[in-house]
Amino acid sequence: MFCVPSTESGAIMNITKGGLVLFSANSNSSCMELSKRIAERLGVEMGKVQVYQEANRETRVQVQESVRGKDVFIIQTVSKDVNTTIMELLIMVYACKTSCAKSIIGVIPYFPYSKQCKMRKRGSIVSKLLASMMCKAGLTHLITMDLHQKEIQGFFNIPVDNLRASPFLLQYIQEEIPDYRNAVIVAKSPASAKRAQSFAERLRLGIAVIHGEAQDAESDMVDGRHSPPTAKNVAAIHPSLEIPMLIPKEKPPITVVGDVGGRIAIIVDDIIDDVDSFLAAAETLKERGAYKIFVMATHGLLSSDAPRLIEESAIDEVVVTNTIPHEIQKLQCPKIKTVDISMILSEAIRRIHNGESMSYLFRNIGLDD
Repeated sequence: MFCVPSTESGAIMNITKGGLVLFSANSNSSCMELSKRIAERLGVEMGKVQVYQEANRETRVQVQESVRGKDVFIIQTVSKDVNTTIMELLIMVYACKTSCAKSIIGVIPYFPYSKQCKMRKRGSIVSKLLASMMCKAGLTHLITMDLHQKEIQGFFNIPVDNLRASPFLLQYIQEEIPDYRNAVIVAKSPASAKRAQSFAERLRLGIAVIHGEAQDAESDMVDGRHSPPTAKNVAAIHPSLEIPMLIPKEKPPITVVGDVGGRIAIIVDDIIDDVDSFLAAAETLKERGAYKIFVMATHGLLSSDAPRLIEESAIDEVVVTNTIPHEIQKLQCPKIKTVDISMILSEAIRRIHNGESMSYLFRNIGLDD
């Protein structure tokens, strides 16, 4: 199960104790790069498992080695076919549970459906559903990174370690942007102001907030509080009930709170998927005098035409981590750069398996980070 540690000690961490099995639940080979990096850092071989789609599109998982009494870590990076990715994970977790694994830890750097963590009219909180499915399948612990909302941890009845990618992104800024001292950290909406403030305070830089951009899908106007239908017959309402109506929101003109003139603008967020809001923010910053624009995000979904739109935009560089594979997008757009976060994931795996404290990985992280 284990391979002989390489003599290149710089690439390998402290060797783990016996009884650890590392699986990748992806049937898509392009999604296995992160798993291989983690295994190399831990000095172990990937566990033997077959994950594939049958002719009728059903997912089949065959574990090809014993996991009885062992700590099983299942690494699952999300592919473009997110629903297949989820089924692969659930089936593999259940297969390990029925094979008497001691513990089953899911390593899911990007938690899918994380944006659907609030009630939307007559919709559902899909993140809660997915958390319940994972726990029911047999997951005993979850390692993830930069959840879209930290409150998602409360959907689970198992331990959840929500790691942060910000140290790696901050390091990239300091090492790869020579004149970063002349930069300003930008929040493309008031909702991401806390994240921008965290970056700005650690880099000792100023902050700017763009206000008045187009309403996104996570506004209060589409949540469950507006679900009751409008009464067509006013007479149907009891005369003693005078419920005050909420004044509708009216978006102000786009404004930038903060000085970006003659500065490098660094837009920070947790997810970059649909790039329209980032492109609009970049155009606004250019108009206000920013001479370079960077976008930093943990999860680079970069769906649809995102690479082409970024290449044709005012954005100079987009920096994301490898929580999600995006090699094809990088070929389409040279502006996209990748930061490797396999180091912190492998250290989390090592600490959990060896029964060591995880507090070291959360040092200097406050409640608002």
